[in-house]
Amino acid sequence: MPGKILVVDDEPAIRAMVRFALKQADFRCAEAQDAAEAQTCVLADLPDLILLDWMLPGLNGVDYARRLRRERLTQNIPIIMLTARVDEEDKVRALNTGADDFMTKPFSPRELIARVRAVLRRVAPMASDDIVAIGGLLLDPATHKVLADDERLTLGPTEFRLLHFFMTHAERVHSRERVLDAVWGSNTYIDERTVDVHIRRLRKALTASGYDRYIQTVRGVGYRFSGDS
Repeated sequence: MPGKILVVDDEPAIRAMVRFALKQADFRCAEAQDAAEAQTCVLADLPDLILLDWMLPGLNGVDYARRLRRERLTQNIPIIMLTARVDEEDKVRALNTGADDFMTKPFSPRELIARVRAVLRRVAPMASDDIVAIGGLLLDPATHKVLADDERLTLGPTEFRLLHFFMTHAERVHSRERVLDAVWGSNTYIDERTVDVHIRRLRKALTASGYDRYIQTVRGVGYRFSGDS
């Protein structure tokens, strides 16, 4: 379940280097040379993270980051700002726009991948291939495997994504709308009750092991996944 990274930079050589490094690390990659092209990419298919150059033609990266943070659709997409600026004041300015990290050019591909993975683990855990374990449940995104007390479970693709979301966002109450956005995507227009149908299927798959109890209905609000149940 590799994350999709949008690279926004007006230098073709930089985009080529970053694209190669991301693909070597099994990330999917999209590219844009300015903010307008980036916005088209974002609206077509939301990325899991944006690598955003500061000095873009037209709307610069700092102002575009502010725009992304103002809009509901994009306000939670993590951003790593790329820039040749080295002053501490510039770094603070970039972070104050809502950027999650800051990298100074030139940078090594290894450092870039490490920073991307660190940000995704922190703010978008579903985009990471890290194994998740709660109680006796273990989910491995890389192999699409779920174990309950070392017994393998069979889940459909949607139920797998649903469980992954719950396990990486445990102990919090989520509305149906939030679950829809995270599991089906913000651009998908389906009834919120679809969430209930797939949660019933997920509970059924977990029933034999007893871990269906981890999925709790919060009346009038939504659902919580808790290993303390």
